[in-house]
Amino acid sequence: MSAASTRSRTPDRLCAEAVDLARAAAEETAAPGVVGEHVGLVSEGDRVVTHFFECKELGYRGWRWAVTVARASRARVVTLDEAVLLPGPDALLAPEWVPWSERLRPGDLGPGDLLPTDADDLRLEPGYTGEDEPPPNSAVSEEMTELAEAEDADVTAGPPRNLPTAPSRGSISAVAEELGMRRARVLSRYGLHLAADRWEEAFGAKTPMAQAAPASCVSCGFLVPIGGSLGQAFGVCANEFSPADGRVVSLSYGCGGHSEAAVMPKPPQPAPPVIDETRVDPFPIRPARDSGSVPDSSDQKTEELGHS
Repeated sequence: MSAASTRSRTPDRLCAEAVDLARAAAEETAAPGVVGEHVGLVSEGDRVVTHFFECKELGYRGWRWAVTVARASRARVVTLDEAVLLPGPDALLAPEWVPWSERLRPGDLGPGDLLPTDADDLRLEPGYTGEDEPPPNSAVSEEMTELAEAEDADVTAGPPRNLPTAPSRGSISAVAEELGMRRARVLSRYGLHLAADRWEEAFGAKTPMAQAAPASCVSCGFLVPIGGSLGQAFGVCANEFSPADGRVVSLSYGCGGHSEAAVMPKPPQPAPPVIDETRVDPFPIRPARDSGSVPDSSDQKTEELGHS
């Protein structure tokens, strides 16, 4: 270990004793009453020492006022270098700044919010570009377009330059728009895989709801099929009592609202009462003697006298 490094780690005596000077500088930078107790010092180099004071400012828990003092070689006077507020080991710090594009989470987009996509977004790929021109004999070539415009042009007064703009129904862009292919960008395979993984995680076969379901969505009558390649593995749930109502669900997903989970039997309906007003049913005032389960062995004579 060199002598220079030994001197730099040992605080200078005069600089270490200049606690009052450092406190006065901290109070001048902050405010009286905000600077707390002296909590330590550290040697920054030859005849350079930083004093730390507790910060009592609200909202700055664990922060410290750091005041650096120094003195020139062979000088007896300590001078002030700087005074700043620095976080301590247990300071309350704000989270690391993250760009908004990385902070955004599903569901954060609200009404009126705009979410621009990057030009090199991996989830998208170029769709119809219009760069490929059709051959001259094509039905959508420029020559055929002019011919179609001439046939459909209305006879109007005035020179040709005053005629309205011809329709673009014969152009390749119009055909692409009619076929639904005039989107600047479409989902790439990477974007399709991201969507499939996200939907599979939310409403897939590994969810607790699907594990306890009596059957999968592929056999449910409430499943609405979707087109495209994703339709081979996903659909839309249309059961209002299902937790996935209106959501894209995997065909292997399932819930208790399956259309064929259980067919509820119809409650028994009693037969309507039959009223026969032409028949009279006699009802005896007293029950017959032989109507009971115990045979009648009483004496008729004693019964008339009231004896049992």
